[in-house]
Amino acid sequence: MTQDAPLVDPALATEKEGRLIAQLRQRGSILVGFSGGVDSVYLAAVAVEAVGAANTLAVIGRSPSYPAVQWEAARSVALQMSVPLLEVDTHELDDPRYAANPANRCFYCKTELWSVLVPIAAGRGLAVVADGSNADDWSDYRPGAQAARDHGVWSPLSEAGLTKAEIRHRSAVRGLPTANQPASPCLSSRLPYHVAVTPERLAQVERAEAALRALGITGDLRVRHHGDLARVELGRAELESWLEPAASSRLAAALRSAGYARASIDLRGFRSGSLNVLEGVGA
Repeated sequence: MTQDAPLVDPALATEKEGRLIAQLRQRGSILVGFSGGVDSVYLAAVAVEAVGAANTLAVIGRSPSYPAVQWEAARSVALQMSVPLLEVDTHELDDPRYAANPANRCFYCKTELWSVLVPIAAGRGLAVVADGSNADDWSDYRPGAQAARDHGVWSPLSEAGLTKAEIRHRSAVRGLPTANQPASPCLSSRLPYHVAVTPERLAQVERAEAALRALGITGDLRVRHHGDLARVELGRAELESWLEPAASSRLAAALRSAGYARASIDLRGFRSGSLNVLEGVGA
């Protein structure tokens, strides 16, 4: 369960979903960039209802920056929802501009993704390519949004005015398994800007987060990579219990097993986009 979810007006959320369905039907067919996260799962589910499974395609872009556990979850939820699914490889790490990890790294990642997905949609006669951006995303620094605009990618959730909380609410109403799933952006987001993105660093972060999940951490979690130091951000609901000496010792041991020499628990807790704050960039 994510922390401090804002209150939702159910009638307003339902009205916005109706707007989304109308917009999807107007397009007629859709390719959804599918991460298996809350937003893209909800969009794919509504698309199947609005235009039918035959006119919907969910596409996963696989790369070392995409956690294996998330990939497996995305495949599983697509199967549960009977959403047609295609998996393709993307190669953003081959782009030196991405690998250098500038503040606009996501622009190069999404440029690679949409350069692969847009031709797939065209080849299959699908009317539009869509991402899962929601109405809250414009409050943070999102350089990937420019890549979406450059490739003509549509953001129907944002256009319908659906916030993250409303999407979680409507996902729960629909019985989607992702309704309370913590957000999980790409592994590169755990590296401070200007620290080169390498498969080895991404794999280390992935091992570390998997080791902490194995300890029983279920809420929001980030392992921020600072060389030989792992800085752990936890949701407020779990933070206090992991600060207990015995628990923090177990956490440190798990991080050492992933290859980190040192570990720290960030007392401020989980903050989405915290590396943007460190870099001094914003929306």
